[in-house]
Amino acid sequence: MGLAAVRPDVPSPPRILVVDDEAAITDFITLGLTREGFLVRTAADGQAALPLVDEFQPDVVVLDVMMPRLDGYGLTRQLAGDPRRGLIILSARDEAQDRIRGLDLGADDYLVKPFDFTELVARIRAVLRRRQPERGLILACGDLVLDRRRREVLRGDQPVVLSTREFDLLAHLMEHAGEVCAREQLLDAVWGYSFYGDANNLEVYVRYLRLKLDDRERRRIQTVRGVGYRLAPG
Repeated sequence: MGLAAVRPDVPSPPRILVVDDEAAITDFITLGLTREGFLVRTAADGQAALPLVDEFQPDVVVLDVMMPRLDGYGLTRQLAGDPRRGLIILSARDEAQDRIRGLDLGADDYLVKPFDFTELVARIRAVLRRRQPERGLILACGDLVLDRRRREVLRGDQPVVLSTREFDLLAHLMEHAGEVCAREQLLDAVWGYSFYGDANNLEVYVRYLRLKLDDRERRRIQTVRGVGYRLAPG
């Protein structure tokens, strides 16, 4: 059955629970992750987070260590063990023993405050890929849906016919939607580390993609001058 007749089942947006007693931190992370397409809930401490975990069923929990009532280590200990739920500790405590303790208790990752937001997003996505690899088979961004299993792309309800290179380039941009992808990163991902051809190939294939996605005004695939390209997340 053709692509036009079968629309892939797009996974629901990943659910992220942010647990931190600093409202400024939870507000900042919530705003940023929502813009990146995640569903976000927050809790002010570990004790308040426990019923939310049952209700919200988060895919990833981002949690501070130093919190009242139930701290981050205690919360990690209670939540570790679910094979589909990732845990990322986000803490100002940066001693090696703090990181080791958190990872030993079952956290997938440990990021030290102050942190770069794009790095937090990248680590969340990395945890999702490890915990729920099936999510990476269907990518969605705005009206674009890419099915890695069938090597097919939809824009709205219309199929988009892409070459192998165009498909791989779009898949990488969609996987990192909202992030700036450096030219070298894209060349490595699509052409391989051994690529020694004309670097202008990337510009050529970006131009092909823009034409096929009706992106003549370059709003979807944005050029970041001197760095690379960014796929608008919405």
